[in-house]
Amino acid sequence: MVLIKKKTMSFQAYLDTIKKKTGKGPDEFKKLAEKKGFLKKGSLAEGVKAGDIVQWLKDDFELGHGHAMALFALFKGIKKEGD
Repeated sequence: MVLIKKKTMSFQAYLDTIKKKTGKGPDEFKKLAEKKGFLKKGSLAEGVKAGDIVQWLKDDFELGHGHAMALFALFKGIKKEGD
């Protein structure tokens, strides 16, 4: 019996891929999210849902769901750069 180990991406790999695709890093996305009203003083604004941010990132940057959720996790403080 042969076991195949599925390789998973690290959180940082998601951020690196986002930067390659869009030319923008986490700090730039945080600034854009502030301008859109999704973040206030670096924290999620009241009432903002994951779906709001995911749709924005899909529409404006053609990110997939997983990559958009990675940025949401960063915005929410669940993950940080280097994870």
